Amino acid sequence: MLPTSLLDQTCAKFPDFAPEDIAVTPLEKGGSDRKFYRIDTGAGRSLILVKYGDQREENRHYVEVAHFLADRGINVPQIYQHDVSEGLIWMQDLGEVDLWTHRDESWEKRKLHYQKTLAQAARLHALNSETTLQLQPVFDAHLYQWEQNYFFENCLGLHFGIEFDAGSIPMLAIISQELANRPRVLIHRDFQSQNILMRDDDAWLIDFQGMRPGLRQYDLASLLHDPYVNLAESERNEMLTYYQSVANIDDENYVRTFHFCAMQRLMQALGAYGFLGHNKGKPEFLRHIPKALASLREVIGEMQGVEKLSNILEGL
Repeated sequence: MLPTSLLDQTCAKFPDFAPEDIAVTPLEKGGSDRKFYRIDTGAGRSLILVKYGDQREENRHYVEVAHFLADRGINVPQIYQHDVSEGLIWMQDLGEVDLWTHRDESWEKRKLHYQKTLAQAARLHALNSETTLQLQPVFDAHLYQWEQNYFFENCLGLHFGIEFDAGSIPMLAIISQELANRPRVLIHRDFQSQNILMRDDDAWLIDFQGMRPGLRQYDLASLLHDPYVNLAESERNEMLTYYQSVANIDDENYVRTFHFCAMQRLMQALGAYGFLGHNKGKPEFLRHIPKALASLREVIGEMQGVEKLSNILEGL
């Protein structure tokens, strides 16, 4: 139920809305600390109301990033109103059909959705990363190592009860530095199937407040190694090739970098599942650990220098 104060503020922002005609549906949104409501005003009109707090600084920049992306032709929701002091955003309702919704369809059907999604990614990655936007911290060696430690602490440690010193695998620091040394672009940062809405036969991006300079392969890994969706290796490779063509990438390290980014992204996701499940009272996230762990085993299985970690994962 929408709190009375939020309903009053909505009607104040949109005077043509009649309170007695409004139907409100709370929306669940993953591990976010924000609250989402679908406000149906009747006659086929609806919008999304977002209430955010001050727990995560990046939430305050959602509207600014949305305007930036929309002005550059990226498919994102239109922002109708923003009350900074109250932490409220009223924006376009793009519906409930996301890329994840299509997960059980045949690959021939799903492939078209992934191609549209990757086309949007290519447009995002082509933007000038030198911007006056207040973005989240750049992906540097420190952030990559933070993701690794997040995994060791919250997945191996908190969930499985295994103490592990990342420093015992020097290759992890080498990977962090190699990734940090590669040219950066603007990336979404959480480019997974539930953050891609499908509408009007095209892909639309949401939850982009974590945008920052990083590697395009990190977004690709987030999408193609998404623990919420099953993709065959052949399908994943097909989409890697498709993106390379659309984005006109000529880089001999393209696939190598993708695998390193996949390791990083899966470590980050597994750390988040453990943290949310055990520390934030959201045990539903724990059920994603086996799938993500299997993907991480696959990704690092043929990497040189991480055999010690691979052996630990095989025993879980």
